[in-house]
Amino acid sequence: MKTTDETASEKFLSGYNCAQSVLWACAPRYGFDSDTALKIACGLGAGMGRRQEVCGAVTGGILALGLKFGRGEAQDRTATEKTYAQTQELMRRFEAAHGSCNCRRLLGGCDLTTEAGRAAFKDQDLFNTICVPCVRTVCGILEDLLKE
Repeated sequence: MKTTDETASEKFLSGYNCAQSVLWACAPRYGFDSDTALKIACGLGAGMGRRQEVCGAVTGGILALGLKFGRGEAQDRTATEKTYAQTQELMRRFEAAHGSCNCRRLLGGCDLTTEAGRAAFKDQDLFNTICVPCVRTVCGILEDLLKE
């Protein structure tokens, strides 16, 4: 059986974005439809629509935490507080591993909103050297957090 990070990495390598890949790999474990997971996370890739804010792998992980711990109808704020605590821990561990949760910083300032930036991203193989490891890291952290 494949691990979550292997499953997410394969989805990412097949052409889906970082957020989609993380959420897609986690969704079935919570009874959430995989196709809907892909649609929900679609705009979050490359730091939210290539804006390079919070890393898409991290935001996909936050969505997965929401599926597990989030507050639904007729629930009190305890679920919100648990989700916030788990989100903070995910981000703390990711920052410890990669130095930042900011996509642009992770990519060394490469600007994905421009053609030149996207060309540099490709030329420097940042997809494989930065992004794939970020997806794998988030999934590993999620595995730990979801066991706790």
